[in-house]
Order: sequence, then C-alpha cells, then structure tokens
Amino acid sequence: MNPEEISDPQSATQAPAEPLTEERVRAELRNVVDPEIGIDMVSLGLIYDVKIDGSTVFVTMTLTSPGCPVAGMFINAVHAALMSIPGVTDAKVDLTFTPPWDPRTMASEDAKMMMGIYY
Repeated sequence: MNPEEISDPQSATQAPAEPLTEERVRAELRNVVDPEIGIDMVSLGLIYDVKIDGSTVFVTMTLTSPGCPVAGMFINAVHAALMSIPGVTDAKVDLTFTPPWDPRTMASEDAKMMMGIYY
C-alpha cells in the first residue's frame, strides 16, 4: 500500500465536508421544525442573523411569541443542529424579540401558504 493511500483518520474528521457558510447553516436549521406550527424555523423567518467566526457559529433567533411554551426545547434544538454541522466546534444561540416576529412579512411564501396567510 502506498503512503498516499493511507488517510489520517484525525484529519478526515476535522475537515468539514462542505465549506462552513451561512447557506450551509441555514440548510441545517431547516431541519428544526416548530412543533406547534409544523414548519421549519428558516421558512417561518425565525432566524434573524447568522455569523461565522472560524469554527464558531452565532445565531440570533426569535420565537413565534414571547410566551412560547417550548422555547427551551426549541433553542436547544437549534444549538444541537448547529453542532451537528461538520467543522463547527462551538455555537452560540441568542434569543431576541426585537423586532417582534410577524409571519406576514418574515415567513417565506410557502410558509405563508401553509399557515393560510394570503394576500
């Protein structure tokens, strides 16, 4: 066996499969679904900001309402989704209610249709 054919298992696990980009982060967050509405948080417009600093991802998000009964679970699901992305070593999730979430202006067209919001 040639030395070129032997791969270093450590380097294989450290290198991300795809570049760490905002698009990659948002794609992963599409797997986090609001349990009450049944639509992913990106389509709902609950992700306000994504920043990447090296291997750390910072997300600013909101909830459908300040009194959301599953807030803790939802934030934990976002954190877990971020940490599952290859190449991410740390994730910070900040919750804000400014501006307040408004599905009429923040949700995707598909999400609006699913929620029965028509114009």
